[in-house]
Amino acid sequence: MVDSEDAISKARKAVNERAELPGMSLMEHLDELRRRIVHSAAYLAVGFFVCWFFRDRIVAFLQAPLNKIGKSLVFTHPMDALNLDLQASLLAGAILASPFILFQVWLFIAPGLYQKERRFVVPFMGATVGLFLTGASFGYFFVLPAAIKILIVDFGHNFTPMVTIEDYTSFFLSVILGLGISFELPILIFFLALLGVVSPKFLWDNIRYAILAVFLVAAIITPSPDPWTMCIYAIPMLVLYLVGIGVAWWVHPSRRKAKEMAS
Repeated sequence: MVDSEDAISKARKAVNERAELPGMSLMEHLDELRRRIVHSAAYLAVGFFVCWFFRDRIVAFLQAPLNKIGKSLVFTHPMDALNLDLQASLLAGAILASPFILFQVWLFIAPGLYQKERRFVVPFMGATVGLFLTGASFGYFFVLPAAIKILIVDFGHNFTPMVTIEDYTSFFLSVILGLGISFELPILIFFLALLGVVSPKFLWDNIRYAILAVFLVAAIITPSPDPWTMCIYAIPMLVLYLVGIGVAWWVHPSRRKAKEMAS
């Protein structure tokens, strides 16, 4: 009798939780998506114009790793200098506006989550921005200077380097954005585990494939050919994968259900 009452109580609780999720038609979803994209574009535009007034400082910050070895940028097209200012302002503006853009992302996915799952909004935003900035900072202060030294000073010591604005900007973005996005691995695992797509056991059982995938990604995005730089990329991603296993254990539905049953 007691077991049946508990089962009925849990069933009612599940129904009530499901009732929390508002039903939306396809057109309503598309309209909500359009609204969030418009708001995100507006925040990005504001961030861009704010950073445009500080473009000289931003460009100087971008060139600093190259200036430290006594080199400076050259341009081969009249538009190169303007393009650098635009790209630097856009990148800095996107980082500045990222908390507001991420909040728009959360507002779009929040209707599909239970009320108790929406409490993750602050950790989600803080972790997403923090991990990206950590990865970008790691790339700027450690990977980028090491790669420039290896490629220009060590391998290119018999030649006269002529680093163009276009080539350096592409190289800079590949390092900074590559590591910044790579550091978002725990966030990806968070959502996959929250939705029950992956489990901690699955992630741990397949860790050998994860290691292979991490080194393949590191080999693709590593700007220099030496294996040490590849390891500099790969090791943080492996650590973040292990962190992601812990995150998956924390938010996976099976653990939450077991906790509810125990209570």
